[in-house]
Amino acid sequence: MVTGKSASRKSNKIFLFFTIAVTYASNKQKWNTIIWEPSPSKPSSFVEAFAGGGFGVSPKTKTKKKANKKKKKQENLSGIMETMTTKKKESEDSKKPKLDRFGLPIASIDNIFPTSPESTTIVPVDALNGNCTLSEIQDCLKDHVDLGDLTRVFDNEGLAKIPNQNGSIMRLRLLHRSPPVLTLDNFLTEDECQDIKKVAEKGSSTHRVGSATFKGALSTRTSTSWFCHYGDLPVLIAKAHHILGIPLETMEEPQIVRYKGGEEFSWHYDEVPPPQLPNGGQRVATLLVYLTDVPAWKGGGTAFRDLKESATSSSSLVMQPQMGSALLFFPSFADGSPDDRTLHKSEILKGDNTDDDHKWIVQMWTHQREYQASLPIGNSNKAARDIMADAGANLGYN
Repeated sequence: MVTGKSASRKSNKIFLFFTIAVTYASNKQKWNTIIWEPSPSKPSSFVEAFAGGGFGVSPKTKTKKKANKKKKKQENLSGIMETMTTKKKESEDSKKPKLDRFGLPIASIDNIFPTSPESTTIVPVDALNGNCTLSEIQDCLKDHVDLGDLTRVFDNEGLAKIPNQNGSIMRLRLLHRSPPVLTLDNFLTEDECQDIKKVAEKGSSTHRVGSATFKGALSTRTSTSWFCHYGDLPVLIAKAHHILGIPLETMEEPQIVRYKGGEEFSWHYDEVPPPQLPNGGQRVATLLVYLTDVPAWKGGGTAFRDLKESATSSSSLVMQPQMGSALLFFPSFADGSPDDRTLHKSEILKGDNTDDDHKWIVQMWTHQREYQASLPIGNSNKAARDIMADAGANLGYN
């Protein structure tokens, strides 16, 4: 409700502004001089009132507002500087090596498995899935274990001269030139793969271990392995001997390995540690055969960190499991000196852990000299000579 005094004041204000407006309109030049040009008789506050502050806003109030605005700006700037300093400190801390509870650097892949020097010779194949002749393959193997005259088994295109029992043709291909990495398509038939899996599933004559690797190894292995008697895998040892020229006496006991979903074997070398060298010397060849198919989207491939799939590719060399295919590479040179370029891993397998979802392989190494098996108890490569000869004859190799 408007009182009499309030209405009177409001009327006076309206009349005052109306009078000023009329006066200003009748003589703009004079009023511009009065408003915009300060004089001793007209303080600057009068000009400020007309120039934007309006009557009733004191200079002290404006000065205080400016001071508050300046203070707020300084506070914002201080906050930005503090944030930048914090981020810089965090960045510097992230570059420092992480320490364990004893103050020692935590081991990482970079210091456990240092990258190869730039001067290291690494020669990929010219093109992915490119064909190399048998003579080219043999030339790549000259510094490694002697596989004998491969022409007795393969033609110059790498195709086997003797077909498998199911009619499929084995083929030798070069995946990497130096260090040499080979694959043998159709090394085992589907029936032969199933027979090997049954040896592990039966388990009566095998030695099962949860994580088979050397004592003190820093790699992570979460698969399950079965050490097998040579005589339980006659086709494997017969093909390794007759096709690849590997002497039975230098063969390490075969291992069947199963990977469930989420399991892996992280980066590692296949070379044996010095305390193990008296038994056969160094490992000079790795023969790994895939017993199941694993699509690329599920992982589970055999990956080589320092090798590329071709000279025109930046992708690392990865062998994806295909039933019956074999991977052959060489952990050391012929003289037993380790070849660190063959650092590799079994990628983590994705899956739901159903029986049909597992990755199965069988692997075997060959040594420089005669090797004495230790598992299972009573295992002997020499004792399997007749069994190997019979299997070779059935396969048509004798």
